[in-house]
Amino acid sequence: MFDSLKKKLQNIRTKFTSNIEEAAGAEPVPPVTEGFEEAQAGEPEPPVSGEGPEKEREKPTLFNKMKVLVREREVLLREKDIEEPLFELEMVLLENDVALPVTDEIIGRMRKDLVGRQRRIGSSVDDLVASTLRSALCGVLGEGLDLRDFIEARERPVKVLFTGVNGTGKTTTVAKVGNYLQKNGFSVVIGAGDTFRAGAIEQIRTHADRLGIKTIQHQAGADPSAVLFDAVQYAKAHDIDVVLADTAGRFHNRANLMNQLEKIRRVMKPDLVVYVDEAVAGNDAVVRADEFNRAVGTDAVVLTKADMDPKGGAAISVAHTVGKPILFLGTGQGYDDIIPFEPRVVVDELLGDEA
Repeated sequence: MFDSLKKKLQNIRTKFTSNIEEAAGAEPVPPVTEGFEEAQAGEPEPPVSGEGPEKEREKPTLFNKMKVLVREREVLLREKDIEEPLFELEMVLLENDVALPVTDEIIGRMRKDLVGRQRRIGSSVDDLVASTLRSALCGVLGEGLDLRDFIEARERPVKVLFTGVNGTGKTTTVAKVGNYLQKNGFSVVIGAGDTFRAGAIEQIRTHADRLGIKTIQHQAGADPSAVLFDAVQYAKAHDIDVVLADTAGRFHNRANLMNQLEKIRRVMKPDLVVYVDEAVAGNDAVVRADEFNRAVGTDAVVLTKADMDPKGGAAISVAHTVGKPILFLGTGQGYDDIIPFEPRVVVDELLGDEA
């Protein structure tokens, strides 16, 4: 999903490297080896190892002297040295659906880290650019959240509440996460808390039956808080590790939805509230996530349809702007098409480096 952005970022690295290397020839900081030639003139030259006294001693050549001086010099990076590649980086990010505020932050971090920095001429320019770009991208992506570690650190059952707008893959995500947890050795029960739509109860039960997961459900129109309360009680009685709670994403009016979710939270007391939306939703996802966060709180985010975001920028934007750790990326329709979101692995992929 990141191939397009990855290729363009590699080109930007080359541009940065070229400009900084050109800067190395202009206005270098005075050498730290002041008086090098005078000191050399006053010191006896040792014989070359393994050669007798009849052999002529190796004399320092002009090239050797210059090599030492150049290696010890430093170049001071100026804003004009990186302004052109910074502008190109900004255009690349915007063209790949990275939101403007996120782009501004990445550029700002790059400028702050590079301008005024001293670099030894003998050091690797590409390493400098790569480390700076890596730092900027990791800074905006933040830290991920490992669900396995989260569960291991808490008293059982661990209660995970899923929220989000219908149509974004929320119910399927609940099933995928259940499958993921089972494969990692955790026992799971699913609470069918979307009682507003009769079809939603049938949908989550079908998924759960295929995966061999127990579903707790009531009839359509029942109080979802009661359903999820029963799911928690079942988990306690049967030593189940994790309760995954599906919820409605749409009522006849928005206030009713938010009030219902707030009640569910009071009754269920979830350990983790996960907001689900599409990676390709862009600013819409940010607005909706903020609304759900204000209503019931949000601890982590799952982005579905990441495979439909070939440029990769939308996922980066949502991850940063929502301000919550990304838990998983959904990459397809199968139960295994979900991957834990690891920011450093994503950055390694974008920069073409090995993880």
